[in-house]
Amino acid sequence: MNPVVYTVLLLICSNIFMTFAWYAHLKELSGQLWFVAAFVSWGVALFEYLLQVPANRIGYTVLSVGELKIIQEVISLSVFVPFSAYYLKEPMKLDYLWAGLCLVGAVYFMFRSKLP
Repeated sequence: MNPVVYTVLLLICSNIFMTFAWYAHLKELSGQLWFVAAFVSWGVALFEYLLQVPANRIGYTVLSVGELKIIQEVISLSVFVPFSAYYLKEPMKLDYLWAGLCLVGAVYFMFRSKLP
């Protein structure tokens, strides 16, 4: 499999765990002490790192660190928006669209030297 495709797939899975680690406790553990939520989040984040570290190592064989970071940010927003809307029941905002468009610009500038 192409290293970029493998990297993106691992980063998508990693970001799903990351989003749950960072934000699910707001809904699921809101009645618990903050350090209980922190330890649970650390446990979830372990799975994030088990996917993110190999993703970045594989990706770094063909991508720069900047390119990896921009890919991760695009994936992060792509995972966060549906998570916040469907899981946390947050209202959709037009600001998500504007942030996404800014990321499209970031992708262009990061990868423009590789365009034909």
